[in-house]
Amino acid sequence: MKKVCVAVLVMLLSLNTFNASAKDKKPFAAVENMTMEQKEARYLEMKQRVEEIKNMDKSALSKDEKKGLRNELKSLNQEAKAIGKGGVYLSTAAIIIIILLLILLL
Repeated sequence: MKKVCVAVLVMLLSLNTFNASAKDKKPFAAVENMTMEQKEARYLEMKQRVEEIKNMDKSALSKDEKKGLRNELKSLNQEAKAIGKGGVYLSTAAIIIIILLLILLL
């Protein structure tokens, strides 16, 4: 009986985690269709909006308005990551291999 209860519990927990991980991975699909000029213009707009929010006097705002600003900043951050400036990411293993190759070749 104990084994059956544990098996049912594990099955229920695994189903719960499966549903939680089925989120949409690309919330900003419109960014993919933008040209580089449009992306740059949107990036500058977002940067200007963030500066406006930073310079705001937040002490006079209500709790709901502050929460709205936080949500806006989070969405701007996600959109900025979707626009992305690119970059090269090297793992630790890749760096070690590059160093070893340089040592062997030189």
